[in-house]
Amino acid sequence: MQRTELHAAALIAVMALVTAVLRFLPFLIFGENRETPALITHLGKVLPYAIMGMLVVYCLKNVSLLQSPHALPELLGCATVVLLHLWKRNTLLSISGGTALYMLLVQVIFP
Repeated sequence: MQRTELHAAALIAVMALVTAVLRFLPFLIFGENRETPALITHLGKVLPYAIMGMLVVYCLKNVSLLQSPHALPELLGCATVVLLHLWKRNTLLSISGGTALYMLLVQVIFP
């Protein structure tokens, strides 16, 4: 192996090890017989919504209402996500449907 390939393999091995440790750490800390602390349970309930909110803000931060197409693809994509989720209550369907519509709009309709 060349030096760059060895470096890449070492990086992948370290990333895999860190990922595995982070995945198994909660089971080692809390175990079977210990009750999960209330703070951890609370964070498990509220963090997914907070992360989704941050992703929406991040995705829409550079949208300009003053330049053509006046945020129309973004608004239609977001509306599609909301409507699909209200209709089917399926997160994967609503996110993929909104993303597909947005990509269609920016690649075909508003290039």
